Amino acid sequence: MSFARKVWKFLVAVKDGLVLLMLLMFFGLLYAALSYRPTPASVTEGALLVTLDGVVVEEPQAIDPLAFIVPMQAATREHRAADVIRAIEGAASDDKIKAVALDLDYFLGAGQVTISDIGRAMDKVRAADKPVLVHAIAYSADSAQLAAHASDVWMDPMGGALLAGPGGTYLFWGEAADKYGVNVHIYRAGRYKSAVETYSRSSFSDDARSDIGGALDSLWDQWRGEVARVRPKAKLDKLISDPAGAIADAGGDPAQAALKSGLVDKLGSRKDFGAHVASIVGEDEEMPGDPAAFAHTSYETWLRASPAKKPGKSIGVVTVAGNIIDGDAGPGTAGGDRIAQILDDALDDDLAALVVRVDSPGGSVTASEVIRQSILRHKQAGIPVVVSMANIAASGGYWVATPGDAIFAEPSTITGSIGVFATIPSFENTLGRFSVRTDSLGTTPLSGQPDVLGGFSEQMDAVLQAQVTHSYDTFLELVQESRKIDRAKALTLAEGRTWTGGAARQVGLVDRLGGLDDALAYAAKEAGLDDGDWHARYLKDKPDPFTLFMQDLTAPKEETVRVGLPELLVAHRNARLSSVVEDLESMMARPTIQARCTTCPVPARLLSVQADTPRWLRAAEMLFTN
Repeated sequence: MSFARKVWKFLVAVKDGLVLLMLLMFFGLLYAALSYRPTPASVTEGALLVTLDGVVVEEPQAIDPLAFIVPMQAATREHRAADVIRAIEGAASDDKIKAVALDLDYFLGAGQVTISDIGRAMDKVRAADKPVLVHAIAYSADSAQLAAHASDVWMDPMGGALLAGPGGTYLFWGEAADKYGVNVHIYRAGRYKSAVETYSRSSFSDDARSDIGGALDSLWDQWRGEVARVRPKAKLDKLISDPAGAIADAGGDPAQAALKSGLVDKLGSRKDFGAHVASIVGEDEEMPGDPAAFAHTSYETWLRASPAKKPGKSIGVVTVAGNIIDGDAGPGTAGGDRIAQILDDALDDDLAALVVRVDSPGGSVTASEVIRQSILRHKQAGIPVVVSMANIAASGGYWVATPGDAIFAEPSTITGSIGVFATIPSFENTLGRFSVRTDSLGTTPLSGQPDVLGGFSEQMDAVLQAQVTHSYDTFLELVQESRKIDRAKALTLAEGRTWTGGAARQVGLVDRLGGLDDALAYAAKEAGLDDGDWHARYLKDKPDPFTLFMQDLTAPKEETVRVGLPELLVAHRNARLSSVVEDLESMMARPTIQARCTTCPVPARLLSVQADTPRWLRAAEMLFTN
C-alpha cells in the first residue's frame, strides 16, 4: 500500500506539473497576442514580390489556434484575392517598384474569375512599362492562365505543363446504396437539379450531362480565349489535345515541350530567375554577393506600407463565400447568422451603398434566407444594393443575390442552378440483412419520424416533399420579383439549370458583365457620388489581437513544399479523394433543405500536397459511428 501511495503521489505531481505548464503556455500566448503590434512596413526600391504559396480565394478561412498546439497537417495558405489585386495594381503607379515578380513555385490554384481579375491587374503593370516576370516549377491550367498575362514566363528545367481543362470524375452512390440496403430518400424540385443524382443513380442523366457539360465547355472556351488574347504567339493545341505527343516531339522533355509551345519563354532554376530579376531591379543589399537575391518588397509588406485611401463616403462590401450554412461559421464559410450580424452592425454606419460579393455554390435554404433578409434591411434604409458575382454564385448563391438592384457577373462566373433538394438516408433494409427487426409505437402519423432505422412513413415523405416544393416556389417568386418576369419565364431559367455569366446576361439572370470594381463604380453612381468621393469599406468580423498574432505565425516559410508535376498530381488526387469525405458528410449531416449546386465546377480549396491527411480519420470515424 505504501508503494501504491507513492505511485499515486507521483502521478498527481505529474498531473499538477502538466496543468501548470499548460497554464504558463496559455498565459504566455495570451500576453504575446495582447501585446502584439504589426511591425512598421516600408517599400524597398526594387520588385514587388508576389509569392502565391497555396490558393487564392475570395475570403480566407479563419485560423484555428488549436492547430498550433496539436498540429495535424500543414495548412494550405489562403491569399485574399482583393489584397493580391490591390498590391499588383498599386505597383503600376509606385515609383519604387520597378517590376513585379510572381513566384508560382507553390501555387495550388484559384477560380477562373479570380485568375482573370489578377491577370487584368498584371496587364495594368505592363501598360505602365514595367515588366511582369513569373516563375514556376510546373504549370497547371490555373497557373498557365495567370502566367499568360506576364511579359516574361520562366519554368524550371525539371518541370512541365499539365493543361487539364475543367471537369473530372463525379461520385455516384446509387448502386452502393442498393447493395448495402441504404434507402436514400430524395426530395427535389427542378428538372436539372443534379445534386440528388449522385445519391440515386450510377451516372448522370441526359439532362444533367447536357447542363453540366455545357457549363464546363463554356469555361474552357473562356480559358482558351483569354490565353490566346494575352499570349497570341503561344501554340497550345497539341500540348492540350496530345500532351504525350507534344513531349515526344520535344525529345521526351516536358519542359522543352512547354517552351516549344510558347507557353513559357525561358527555362531556368529559381536562382537563374532571381539573377535575371536582379539584373533589372538591382540586388538585395541585405544579401550581398548572392546574384539570385533581388531587391524586393513582398506584396504583404506593400499592403501594410500602403493603406488604402478612404476619401468621401463609404460603400460597404460584404462577402458571401463558401458553402452557406446555418449558424456563425466562417469566414471562408458563409454562416448565415454571422453574415447577417455583420450586415446588421453596419446599418447605423451611414453607408452610401452596399455591394454584396458572392462566391458560393449555395447551401442551406434557411441560412440563405437569413442573409437575404439582412440585405433587404439595407435596401429598406434607402441605399443602392448591387451584387457582384465572383467564380460561382449558384443556387443559394443566387438566392442571396435576388435583393440586388443590379447584378454583375463575369463571363466565367457559374450562376443559376435555381432549384431545391433534400436527401436523407435510412437503414431499415440494411438492418434487415442482419436480421435486426424494428417495431414502432406512436400517437400520431409523425411519431418517431423521420425514422432512419425503421423507415419513413408516407406522411413523412409527403411532408418533406411539400416543404421542398414550397421552398422552390419561394425561390421562383424571388426570381420573378428580382428579374421582373412572370412565372412561366422564371421556370425557363430555373429547374436547376446552370448558366455561365455571358449566357446568364443574355437570358436576364444577370444585368451587366463586369467585376467588383465595376459593381462598386455602378453603386457609387447610383448613390450620386463622383469619382474620388467614395471608398470601399469591407464589412467583416473584427479580428482579435490573438488572431492577428497567430496570422503572423503563418507567414510563408522557405520549407514550404514546392509544386512540381508530381506534387500537382498529388494535390489534385487529394482534392478528388476529399470529395469522397465531403459526399459522405453531406449525406450523413443533419437533414436540411438545400439550395446548393453540388456538381457545379466549384474552385476547390485544394488540400495540402502532403500525401497523408487527417480527413481520412474523419471519414473512418463517420463510417463506424453513424
